[in-house]
Amino acid sequence: MESKAPDTLERIQQAALDEFSEKGFLGASLRQIVKQAGVTTGAFYGYFSSKEALFASIVEPHAAALMGRFMAAQISFAELPEQDQPARMGEESGAYIHWMLDYICLHREPVKLLLGRSEGTSYENFVHNMVEVEVESTLQYIEVLRRLGQNVPEVDRQMCHILASGMFSGIFEVVVHDMPYEQAVRYVEQLRAFYTAGWARLMTP
Repeated sequence: MESKAPDTLERIQQAALDEFSEKGFLGASLRQIVKQAGVTTGAFYGYFSSKEALFASIVEPHAAALMGRFMAAQISFAELPEQDQPARMGEESGAYIHWMLDYICLHREPVKLLLGRSEGTSYENFVHNMVEVEVESTLQYIEVLRRLGQNVPEVDRQMCHILASGMFSGIFEVVVHDMPYEQAVRYVEQLRAFYTAGWARLMTP
């Protein structure tokens, strides 16, 4: 009888990472994962109840880290005195984006699964969920600016969604395309400059 040795778990997860990376969750074969890991089907079920549970064991720590830090940043900014928010916006958003860039570059392979191989799992709307949070925060910030006396033109929810979706997609491209870290930093800085200028234009009557 096989014991639950750490190396057995690691072999299963590594084989799963390879299979999911190549075929996505829906196309991945549990039989192939077990074969590649060199374990029996019975041994597999001693660790995981299903293929989705196996997928979750790989991506959940990273989904939780990315979303958790993102939500914390949003809450922290919203709790600032309203009069301080315009001056702090660039600093606060930049801090999170730089943290996120470092994180996704450090954990490229599981993050790739989360972003592009999760169809058919509870993670398939991960980026969409981040976008929705960003949209809500953006609309709230626009209202803050108006309360502070700024004449901000109408920017509706759909436009906010398009812009936020483009921003997140752009940032995540650095891991989707295996961009070297130094290049990724330059790329994201240019992306931030683009969006900062764009939002400044939209916010101007």
